[in-house]
Amino acid sequence: MKNRRRLALMAIDGMLVILAYIGGYLIRFDFSFPNFYRDTFLETALIMLAIYYVVLLGTGQYRRIWRYVTFRDLTQLFYSLAAAAALSWGAFRLVGIMVPRSVQLITLLLTASFFTASRILYRLSWNQPSRQLLQKGTRVLIIGAGMAGEMLSGEMLTHSHLGKTPVAFLDDDESKLYRRIRGIPVLGTLKDLEKVVIEKDIEEVIFAIPTAPRAVLKEVIAQCQAMKVNIRTLPGIYELVDNRVMVSQIRDVNVLDLLGREPVEADLSIISSYVRGKKILVTGGGGSIGTELCRQIAQHEPKELAIFDVHENSLYDIQQELARQRPEVPVRGIIGDMKDDDTVRRMFAEVQPEMVYHAAAHKHVPLMEDNFREAVTNNVFGTLNVVKAAAESGTKRFVMISTDKAVNPTSIMGATKRICERIIHEYHHNGSATEFVAVRFGNVLGSNGSVIPLFRQQIAEGGPVTVTHEEIERYFMTIPEAVQLVIQAGALAKGGEIFVLDMGEPVKIMDLAEEMIRLSGFEPHVDIEIRITGLRPGEKMFEELVFDSDDYETTLHNRIFVEKTNGKNGHSVLEVLDTFRPQISGMNKEEVRVFIRMLVPEYQGWPDETQ
Repeated sequence: MKNRRRLALMAIDGMLVILAYIGGYLIRFDFSFPNFYRDTFLETALIMLAIYYVVLLGTGQYRRIWRYVTFRDLTQLFYSLAAAAALSWGAFRLVGIMVPRSVQLITLLLTASFFTASRILYRLSWNQPSRQLLQKGTRVLIIGAGMAGEMLSGEMLTHSHLGKTPVAFLDDDESKLYRRIRGIPVLGTLKDLEKVVIEKDIEEVIFAIPTAPRAVLKEVIAQCQAMKVNIRTLPGIYELVDNRVMVSQIRDVNVLDLLGREPVEADLSIISSYVRGKKILVTGGGGSIGTELCRQIAQHEPKELAIFDVHENSLYDIQQELARQRPEVPVRGIIGDMKDDDTVRRMFAEVQPEMVYHAAAHKHVPLMEDNFREAVTNNVFGTLNVVKAAAESGTKRFVMISTDKAVNPTSIMGATKRICERIIHEYHHNGSATEFVAVRFGNVLGSNGSVIPLFRQQIAEGGPVTVTHEEIERYFMTIPEAVQLVIQAGALAKGGEIFVLDMGEPVKIMDLAEEMIRLSGFEPHVDIEIRITGLRPGEKMFEELVFDSDDYETTLHNRIFVEKTNGKNGHSVLEVLDTFRPQISGMNKEEVRVFIRMLVPEYQGWPDETQ
């Protein structure tokens, strides 16, 4: 089939060359053909035709898909025709046949015109929407009449099997209003969304402005949901590898689109220069944050990446993933428990890491309220083991992952992370050669045990979706965003800092639940029940990222800050830990709370007397 199409195109081109050659004589001699040139016409026509075919085949003109012809393709075609004309002129002189130069010039211009017209007509015939498509396809409104929208509409018109009919465009650029793109009208701006959806019986809206602020997308999503019209979108410009836009890239809107803020971007040049060529250790490397740390670190060519985790399955998964995707990076998987001091010391002696990202921790708030001794043993004394081993082995820099729950904590988990921040701070000020820092941020979308996977599962099961309180709010960031900033903060560190990531505006969990239900195609409180369950032990209504809203300094990155005072200090954390370490296993809950308050005076635990 492909060869038949090529032969057919070559045959048409051959006829066009001959017609152009005849036209060259007729135009040159006032539409009469002098007898002097008639005797050599057939011979010169065959020579010219042979040369044109050789040049067109040699320059790959018959390997192009002309239904996608562009201006660049037509320019290259003209260069090929000009080369063929020049070679024809040389061939005529070589064999001693006289052909007027004016005839050859006119022939070239006619040939270029005929070839260009044939290619454009071919493309137009392919891009013309069929009547069947207009009748049966899903009626689509494209928001954005720029390059992305134009390419998207072209794909829909060209490929009728996609079953999508572009009916209209909307665009806020007034210069495009009431014009047509591929025959499709631009009917108004975003303010006209509801009117156009109703008047044109729109079944699907596609948001095709990759550079648009997320706040604009969020507003469009809200309008479409109110009208019960399906909305989909293209990836943001930062997600597109090149400028090519295809129907296959259209995706459903997701939770990140609902946050109404721009993606946080790190300075990859700083990250890369700091990570490249170093031996790096990630503790808790099998967890949500830990695995993403490993992925992003591996992208920047470390000398070696060691991954430490107590869970063999998750450790195996990330090790195998990196072996497939980054085979050039030496990866070492180490199974062990950071509560075991000897295991941690041996690991540091073997790995000798220059850089440590400490992500290992128990993090589930209600679970740690019940397992209070394990929370302290793992999060506090496990971290102390890792910190001591890093200092003793000569690690250059140590970055600990903290949480907003460490600020004025109401949970045991949050209090243990605050103690860990104090360990980091005190080790630095005790003169350690290792630069110890902590990075504090809020909830990450999609991490293990977070609210997003829980809501998704509850919706899939038909509800109810459980929210602890109507007014509860949380800060959110994607895992890749948070990890990029963690690595960047590590590169900015000088030692002793607690870095705080700017998470944007807090999001109401009730609003998030309602939006997720709508994105799943249901009506909240009608199709899917939202049940208020009450705050769980240790939970706060509102999280805080710093102890005092005015108590932080800026850094080179506009989304990373440094807390000034690091909260209230009280007793020496290292002395208290040395005293109480042997006693933790026998303490009841109230005794653990007393111990915590010695190190975290601002801790206010829940009135739960479970022992």
